[in-house]
Amino acid sequence: MCGIFGFLGDRALSSSPSSILRAAGGTIQHRGPDHYGQWFDEKSGVGLAHTRLAIVDLSPAGHQPMASSCERYMMTFNGEIYNHLDLRRELEAQGASPRWRGHSDTETLLACFSVWGLLRTLKATVGMFALAVWDKQEQQLTLARDRLGEKPLYFGWCSGIMLFGSELKALTCHPAFNADVSRGALALLLRHNYIPAPHTIYEGIEKLPAGHFVQIRKHQTRAQVQTRSYWQLADHVSYGSAYPLECSDSDAVELLEKTISLSVAGQMLADVPLGAFLSGGVDSSTVVALMQRQSTRRVKTFAIGFDEEGYNEAQYAKEVARHLGTEHTELYVTSRDALELVPDLPNFYCEPFADSSQMPTFLVGKLARQHVAVALSGDGGDELFGGYNPYRFAPRIWGYLSRLPLPLRQLTAGFLSGWPLTDKLSKLRAVLPAKSKESFYQILMSHWSQPNRVVKGADVLPTFMSSPTEWPVTDSFESWMMAIDTAQYMTDDILVKVDRAAMANSLETRVPLLDHRVVELAWRLPLNMKIRGGIGKWALREVLYRHVPRELIERPKSGFSVPLGNWLRGPLKNWAEALLEERRLEQEGYFYTAPVRNMWLDHLNGRRDHSTRLWSVLMFQAWLEKQ
Repeated sequence: MCGIFGFLGDRALSSSPSSILRAAGGTIQHRGPDHYGQWFDEKSGVGLAHTRLAIVDLSPAGHQPMASSCERYMMTFNGEIYNHLDLRRELEAQGASPRWRGHSDTETLLACFSVWGLLRTLKATVGMFALAVWDKQEQQLTLARDRLGEKPLYFGWCSGIMLFGSELKALTCHPAFNADVSRGALALLLRHNYIPAPHTIYEGIEKLPAGHFVQIRKHQTRAQVQTRSYWQLADHVSYGSAYPLECSDSDAVELLEKTISLSVAGQMLADVPLGAFLSGGVDSSTVVALMQRQSTRRVKTFAIGFDEEGYNEAQYAKEVARHLGTEHTELYVTSRDALELVPDLPNFYCEPFADSSQMPTFLVGKLARQHVAVALSGDGGDELFGGYNPYRFAPRIWGYLSRLPLPLRQLTAGFLSGWPLTDKLSKLRAVLPAKSKESFYQILMSHWSQPNRVVKGADVLPTFMSSPTEWPVTDSFESWMMAIDTAQYMTDDILVKVDRAAMANSLETRVPLLDHRVVELAWRLPLNMKIRGGIGKWALREVLYRHVPRELIERPKSGFSVPLGNWLRGPLKNWAEALLEERRLEQEGYFYTAPVRNMWLDHLNGRRDHSTRLWSVLMFQAWLEKQ
């Protein structure tokens, strides 16, 4: 994996372009410690930088920024194109391939751009990526991101200069960077515990949406360019809902196994040691089982465990690993190991991010990096195959609530507002006034249900979840929830968490279940092949049970979490109190002090567990302190 950075514009600079590129590259060197390269064209005012983690073609022939053999294109690229050898063969069959200098996928992409152009090339890829390619002939910069958003790409304008990069910290190295904190984005952080695309913590800086590209010429402003899609999740959700597979259960399971196996085989391509994360759950166990089936040697698997009761899945991973015959490594970590990470979290995450499973994710990445340079993960299974608990209970609860007249529900919510309530009753009070099942789900999944009453001067920014015109057509409430979570929560929380935690350890992660062919098939599976008998991921489980006994897998879902509530009352109490101190909050001016302090004191007194809500405030405060 790699890190990319660049700029376009010719405003007089206080530093030399070379020193700017090198400084930005230094901030993301963890993404690519093996090689640094840069390229600057004074006439066009475009600069590109690249930090390389060599995975395929370890020779200098894979160094970047890389020029196409026709010399028209110059590219900096972060990612892996798993079918790039197939693309080479297709070019060769057309008699259009260049004399290859090496066997990197970067060189393959450049050759495809030269022969097929941008759009056909992007649609032909199977992989994950964020890229920037400068077209010398058209004097145009193209930024593009993979279909599901596995790799990050930020861009925006500051003082007339367009900046882009893998992480925001690289953009801040440019002397033109002058963006203010976005209070609207801060409110989104409190609602979701992450900042959904296209928004970022900085005003005027965006995340390029998954499956999109944007083309920019010199002197163009944001208003003059338009992001365009080459693949839309919503299209495939709508198509799958309208035209579900009509086949037997066994045929569907067979097709699903073949499709995932094809993805796994492609993602095992590497010139460096490769392994996988294994939690012992359905998703990671399926990926590892299909890896081991196709491997001539024992797959290296990794898991971490906690001593705290209810937060440890390592024993399940060990049982699955023993059955599959993998070379398994586990590490039991103490709360102290996790707590020592807390001061560094703002360094790992370039904007505030408050999914507390970021800590165990970092630790398992650190463990894996001691043995391999690439690790496959099982992320994506919950969203695609109906694994999360709300997909099962939310429709039932909404069914009960919606039978009651809205005025009565609103009156009841108002009456309950003055009473101290348990967590469950408090959530019930919040959802009572919902006017639709969609708003019910948004409230249900919100941490702070009214964050604009907590963040001073915050605009209400739209997200995919709050934008009905962007929603796909679905056949059920369950499918709608899954589509929303795939497009927003998975991309902007799960994949951000995994990418930053792994890359902080210079570890590349790959996600076989997010191969777009798997995703497209998943959305053609009827709902009863996902949720059946009150249990999610039916078809995926059936694939797994061909390789692993049911009794090793069938158990309550516990997730990948830490005892955050207890930590905030114990070893993290002083750290949190310093960040939430009343005078400090007033002086910084981002939060209304009363709701934050009241919630903090309520948590400390043990009346309620507010840990997930407080963590979003704390992660912003810690990030702000680092700035």
